Amino acid sequence: MQFAGVISAPGKQSLSPVFQQAAFDHLGIAVTYQHWPTPADGLETRVLGLQAPDVLGVNVTIPHKEACLPLVDDLDPLVRRVGALNTIFNDGGTLRGYNTDVEGFLRPLQDAFFEPRGCTAVVAGAGGAARAVVVALAEAGAARIAVVNRTLERAQRLVSELSAAVKPVQLVAAIDSRESWEKAAAEAGLLVNCTSLGTAGTPEEDRSPMPSDLIRSQALVYDLVYQPAETRLIRDARQAGARTIGGLPMLIYQGAASFKLWTGKDAPVDIMFEAAESALAMEDAS
Repeated sequence: MQFAGVISAPGKQSLSPVFQQAAFDHLGIAVTYQHWPTPADGLETRVLGLQAPDVLGVNVTIPHKEACLPLVDDLDPLVRRVGALNTIFNDGGTLRGYNTDVEGFLRPLQDAFFEPRGCTAVVAGAGGAARAVVVALAEAGAARIAVVNRTLERAQRLVSELSAAVKPVQLVAAIDSRESWEKAAAEAGLLVNCTSLGTAGTPEEDRSPMPSDLIRSQALVYDLVYQPAETRLIRDARQAGARTIGGLPMLIYQGAASFKLWTGKDAPVDIMFEAAESALAMEDAS
């Protein structure tokens, strides 16, 4: 028996054990996937423990995606471009860091027949998920990306650190204000929420990062929050006549890419979706 897991902050819930375990079980792979809440001061010990021969690897969630970078032995080139990892593979005691958020983000756009090449996008948030989204859009050929964040300095830092990696994309930072949204949303074909606003069970559950009256019907609105399935942002976007993508597909697709890194086998994506949707439905009913 081997083990895999997800490293999160204490008190954070994770859907990963549900759909990853379903995938291992479906393919008959003897791996137990667990949730490993870890405080910042225990992260180094946790990551070093991944070198044990019975550990296959882990997923890593906010806020540890950047903090894990110096703790692994080898970083995939994509991790270096993004500046954050979300997957660690124990390769015979050598810990290798990967970022599958980029692939996880792009797959739902393909499913929605949205072509990022040449588009103007707005990204709300400036954390690890936003970094992956910016790099993903740049690699897919986006022309201009505006990063809107409550703290302007953090958005400016993201732009400064990623500008060289995403050339020739025009990457700009803006403070979270109505004026910024009026300018950004008027030009954007894609609006992406990389913040936690709208997450079920939080004080900000009924909040959206974007003014509802500025959402254009021509835009595609993509919310990385997966619970609830219909966030305030998704609801506002549908009322505006815009197309939408919720956060569950990205979660599943990044997990599927991690699964393949660990096992060398294609993940049973349909099984993963089914397990995740059933778990979410049970939570909604309780």
